[in-house]
Amino acid sequence: MSQKIRIKLKSYDHNLVDKSAEKIVKTVKSTGAMVSGPIPLPTHKRIFTVNRSTFVNKKAREQFQLSSYQRLIDIHSSTSKTIDALMKLELPSGVDVSIKV
Repeated sequence: MSQKIRIKLKSYDHNLVDKSAEKIVKTVKSTGAMVSGPIPLPTHKRIFTVNRSTFVNKKAREQFQLSSYQRLIDIHSSTSKTIDALMKLELPSGVDVSIKV
């Protein structure tokens, strides 16, 4: 088979992303495939500014930040055993996983 698989993990919690990446790397290495990663991608920060009061004190504002963390894992020389192990893997619900072959 020997195809390249790219897995991209995305979450709002950096602990969940790191634990998920560690699980994936352990399972892939146990099947004998080559792994490069996890590679941390830049953190996307979205900042929202909101007025504290609706009528008076227009200069009083509050800021909120929403950060999303991403990791990239490349799997080289994968076999059918590797793909089966990845399908059976249980990951936390707060992590978005996208797989490209």
